[in-house]
Amino acid sequence: MTGTEVLRVENLNVRFGTGPRALHPVRNFSLRVERGSAHGIVGESGSGKSMAVLSLMNLLPGNARRSVDRFDLNGADLSRMPDAQFARDIAGKKIAMIFQDPMMSLNPVYTIGRQLTEAVVPRAGETREAIWRRAVGLLDRVGVPRAAERMRQYPFQLSGGLRQRVMIAMALMNEPDLLIADEPTTALDASTQLLILDLITDLRRQMGMAVILITHDVGVISRAVDDVTVMYAGEVVESGPKDEVIGHPQHPYTRGLLSCLPGKADRSAMIPAIPGAIPSTLREIHVCAFADRCALVHDACLRATPAMRFAGERHAYRCVLEDPVPGTRAPRAALQAIPAGADAAPLIRIENLRRVYALRHGPFRPATKLVAVDDVSLDVRKGEVLAIVGESGSGKSTVAKMLLGLEAPDAGRIAFDGRPLDSLSQGARARAMQAVFQDPYSSLNPRLTIGQSVRRPLDVHGIGTRAEREEKVLAILDRIGLGPAIADAYPAQLSGGQRQRAAIARAVILRPTVVVCDEPTSALDVSIQAQILNLLREMQGEFNLTYVLITHDLGVVRYLADRVVVFEKGRIVEAGTCAQVLGDPRHQTTRALLEAAA
Repeated sequence: MTGTEVLRVENLNVRFGTGPRALHPVRNFSLRVERGSAHGIVGESGSGKSMAVLSLMNLLPGNARRSVDRFDLNGADLSRMPDAQFARDIAGKKIAMIFQDPMMSLNPVYTIGRQLTEAVVPRAGETREAIWRRAVGLLDRVGVPRAAERMRQYPFQLSGGLRQRVMIAMALMNEPDLLIADEPTTALDASTQLLILDLITDLRRQMGMAVILITHDVGVISRAVDDVTVMYAGEVVESGPKDEVIGHPQHPYTRGLLSCLPGKADRSAMIPAIPGAIPSTLREIHVCAFADRCALVHDACLRATPAMRFAGERHAYRCVLEDPVPGTRAPRAALQAIPAGADAAPLIRIENLRRVYALRHGPFRPATKLVAVDDVSLDVRKGEVLAIVGESGSGKSTVAKMLLGLEAPDAGRIAFDGRPLDSLSQGARARAMQAVFQDPYSSLNPRLTIGQSVRRPLDVHGIGTRAEREEKVLAILDRIGLGPAIADAYPAQLSGGQRQRAAIARAVILRPTVVVCDEPTSALDVSIQAQILNLLREMQGEFNLTYVLITHDLGVVRYLADRVVVFEKGRIVEAGTCAQVLGDPRHQTTRALLEAAA
């Protein structure tokens, strides 16, 4: 990393509250970023990475206290700058931020143009018309088609990828010295993700910006940054040049994160997930924070917080071991696959399926048609995992909605076990097919306990007595690794991985034949993703399940799927076994998806 230093942070600490219930989510955090470079911060949810950078933006809640020995931007000390002055002179101007969900960050009632121009600091003599033209030019520069037209549209009229590009343009309107991107590609398909990452890389090099990229996706880190900081339980456990940290990780936690990637896993065995969870920030940690999850732990780890060691000039790691070796306590038991006969009669048969939406662009403008699914035919065999992949808007989730009865096709038919799907009652369809969705928090009722949510399908279908239902709920919670105590907890009290486990428990408690999994791991850390994928494989064997998997993560497809169907613009462009499609792709769309995921 060369060039002028833009940001230096030394010994940053963040606390919430006081006394025995105080939280300490960021501890002794230090960071240096130079002009034109990108620095990645990686770690599981709860590791403190977002809290650390939010504190640099003065975006902490009112009960939070920040202390820092040094906080310099372009050599100027910001550590003691009054909040009002920071908001006026720094935030959004010298330091800009892109958040994870652009739909939550963009005002739904303001046009894109208004949001781009209202917070701009005008250049000398610059008129409003000139600012508007600058915004149009910046939208065009970040790859938004028909930029002038988009300026008068609203966020809901744009796709997820376009909304994220608008957020990038908004962050760049004041030409900041430092751009902070917090999980900017989490919910995007592989192709759009690649475009966004390449865009950020091109812009920082052209404009000479420094970039901090926060993510739990190690693949994003390996593609888009120069240097990496790995955080765990609020502190830095490893940092250095990307090639050294990713290529030759020294800390057992970093090694564990890399071993969790599903694309490198053996399909015949479980992914080596990191056991346990990040320790609570309610207690002070005076030993190795990773000790209770580490396969290499010994007495020295439990005596004091390890000091930083150096494996290279700038490659540091916090461990008592001079030369750590790979290892996790992950299960490596072989998995019993369910035979899915190639000649067996299909469990689900879809023939010539079509779905068309009418889109209205205003009260006085005629509606236009969007063909979401166009003449799709495919079979799903009992006991297999059929993956449906494609870019956002390719029609894969629309097919899932029609399978689940959430939408009706405009043409074509769906048969289940030889019977027309629409001939089944709602109850029969629900007992045959269940779903696991992308966001477990949105799919669980926040006012119901986990036990009540998991029991709800049994209640609706009148299965068993109340005591028998309670017994089934406690049994399935124990089976998926949550334990009976979780039954009385609410979704807000659980981690993302725990909520997804609860969603899986609710889906399988009726013992359905088919489970439709719509991006079941895309919002999860790689370690939690590995646990969920292992659980899905176990549930498949134990309950004789058939999965329809909708995803943009080809690593998940490689590990979980038997066959793959590739969608483009509502049509199937390639289909075959996982080895055929991913190992020897024939269609350009498949090759583009594989290239984006590489």
